[in-house]
Amino acid sequence: MIWLTLRQFRVQAAVLLGGLVALGAFLVLTRQGLVDDYGNGLAECGSVDNCGKFTRNFFDDHQTSFGAMIAVVVFVPGIIGVFWGAPLITREIEHNTHRLVWNQSITRTRWLAVKLGVIGLVAAVTAGLSALVVDWWSDPIDKAAIKDAPRLAPLVFDARGIVPISYAAFAFALGVTVGVVVRRTLPTMAITLAVFVAVQIVTPMFIRSHLIPPKTATVAITEQNHGEMMMNGDRETMKLALKVDVEPGAWTLTNETVDRSGKKVGEITIPATSPCRPHPPEPGGPGSPMVEPEGPSKACFDYLAAQGFRQKVVYHPANRFWPLQWAETGLFAIVTLGLTGFCFYWTRRRLT
Repeated sequence: MIWLTLRQFRVQAAVLLGGLVALGAFLVLTRQGLVDDYGNGLAECGSVDNCGKFTRNFFDDHQTSFGAMIAVVVFVPGIIGVFWGAPLITREIEHNTHRLVWNQSITRTRWLAVKLGVIGLVAAVTAGLSALVVDWWSDPIDKAAIKDAPRLAPLVFDARGIVPISYAAFAFALGVTVGVVVRRTLPTMAITLAVFVAVQIVTPMFIRSHLIPPKTATVAITEQNHGEMMMNGDRETMKLALKVDVEPGAWTLTNETVDRSGKKVGEITIPATSPCRPHPPEPGGPGSPMVEPEGPSKACFDYLAAQGFRQKVVYHPANRFWPLQWAETGLFAIVTLGLTGFCFYWTRRRLT
């Protein structure tokens, strides 16, 4: 039964595994250059703390390839569900080959268990290896992108650690489950893809942040932690909208300004005499262009503190990467076991 299952599965496996082998070879050949570029850049400016401009430029230069690698890992579970899970049973039903196997002293339970066990294991290993090799290749970019694309950011999180394994197992079980009910290959593939994409959108938006209670902090707005600062309006009614970077690599859920009493403030009205008002460019010397101010002055942050404005941030710190990975993996493992149990029930009781 195992030999038969592997033989029926050889085409789908060869296509996906061949593509991953080619990807792995490309990553192995290009990673050393990536590591050298990052190491040489840090050596020139001392350390990551003193190399903000270099790390930003390094991430910008490699952002396209970084995003492409994330997309590969994120898409692999979906491909497994659509092209491995969905046709697994429906192909047998459409050709009536399942009845032939059942008449050869192979029980329905054993037939399904071998198919789910063998191919499900290959699916999990495939997703795990793809995540591992991409994580290994992306390590220099991850270090440079701790502010712009931290490991807890939704898309990056989906392509790191062990959650791709749980996604692959879930997608595979989903495809098989839809297949035993629908019994037609193309509709099964379409439904599997639609459901998997929906789950991948809903999970980071509404579920992941609640798997572990997030932290809440109310912090002063300083030169060191201020992030986005947007001014709008005319000269007389200028308003300031603020955000802060509460911790390096954190996943920020809400970032809102509050007044002295703790009440949320959408925008801060900036009086004409406030030091937070933008200053015009200053002359750069004879024959030199005008010099733009680099950002708000210390007096601006002192003014905001004196007025009682602070920033209330709800977030997951960077050190919760693995707890969230395990929590989400456990959640998808439970769902996968439920789908598997339903497959056995439906195959034994309803499939003819």
